[in-house]
Amino acid sequence: MSNLKTKHIVVGVSGGIAAYKIPELIRLLRKSGAEVKVTMTRNALNFVTELTLRTLSNNDVYSDVFAAINHHATEHISLPNWADLMVVAPASADVLGKMANGIADDALTTTFLATRKPVVIAPAMNDNMYRSEATQQAIQILSSRPNITMLDCAEGELACGTVGKGRMQEVQDILYAIEKALTPKTMLGQHVLITAGPTKERLDPVRYLSNDSSGKMGYALARACYNRGAIVTLISGPTALPSPIGCETIRVSSAEQMYQMVMSRQDEQNMIILCAAVADFTPTKQSASKIKKIPNQTLFSLELQTTPDIAAAVGANRREEQTLVGFALETNDAETNALHKLQNKGLDWIVLNSLENKGAGFELDTNMVTLFSNKGDRIDLPLATKEEIAEGIIDNLLRH
Repeated sequence: MSNLKTKHIVVGVSGGIAAYKIPELIRLLRKSGAEVKVTMTRNALNFVTELTLRTLSNNDVYSDVFAAINHHATEHISLPNWADLMVVAPASADVLGKMANGIADDALTTTFLATRKPVVIAPAMNDNMYRSEATQQAIQILSSRPNITMLDCAEGELACGTVGKGRMQEVQDILYAIEKALTPKTMLGQHVLITAGPTKERLDPVRYLSNDSSGKMGYALARACYNRGAIVTLISGPTALPSPIGCETIRVSSAEQMYQMVMSRQDEQNMIILCAAVADFTPTKQSASKIKKIPNQTLFSLELQTTPDIAAAVGANRREEQTLVGFALETNDAETNALHKLQNKGLDWIVLNSLENKGAGFELDTNMVTLFSNKGDRIDLPLATKEEIAEGIIDNLLRH
């Protein structure tokens, strides 16, 4: 299940051009199952309308402390009591300064001052304003408070036409920060290594052997562990996915490179989750130049050799207290093949997903899996998003 289902989120919007992105944040929050209420400064109304935010949140917007339409005479107290979390995005330099110094003179800052729940703050402003001593002091003050997650500004082209550090973090990254802030830290301080994605086995400078893995399942597992407080190392084959915030992401290409990197990091891990779709075979020779067709040739032979067996090597070199988890993607005799892998590679768990199941497998946003333990446990996780499947996998690994 998503960490945001049934959660109450207050979205605070200040006056900045990045406010145009907030309707998308509200849409994603509601899609994740959260209930959303919005508070905003009067300046924010210059960038996004109350009607837009009210329509998307399906709740009235709190923008005027003294408005007659407020449900409560003290809306800035009732909202914090209702909320599980408050997110302030974009947080302008003006609002950061007010929040840091206890100034509460509008709907947003009065709500913030009364909030004792987790708060995620996403600043956005001109790069010179961001670098100013006053802004940096405000950020330091707010970052020191235990209930606050302060996101850094991103670098890029700014609305004023300059290029620098001052952009608001992307909406998806703000959503990830909200999920992390609301997730119980059941893995605090644990070291977790996760492999993800495909590997590429080069035939020549322009061709390779690979598979259709997108890396989505492994990346979702990395975020699930990081949200619980784990120190996550993600060893990823080639994917189009951005590195998960907060995780150390090491990008490799071949099965040999992934093997070497996993083995070099194994000893320090409490848990290792081998989710990558590692190629089983690699060409015995790699041509230095592009292999050309020969006129009238109709057959071409390619000699392959097996790649290192990462799961078997990890199992053979494990520490007793480590938890080892493998993945098995099968097309036939799925359960038999998965159990054979579990028993023969020294793993504690194997996660089976089968291409025979509609909605499961490579490149999709959904999955359905069955977990088998070396103690005889069997746990079926029905079709859901890969984020929800990742949560279910980690929940069950921690529970058993």
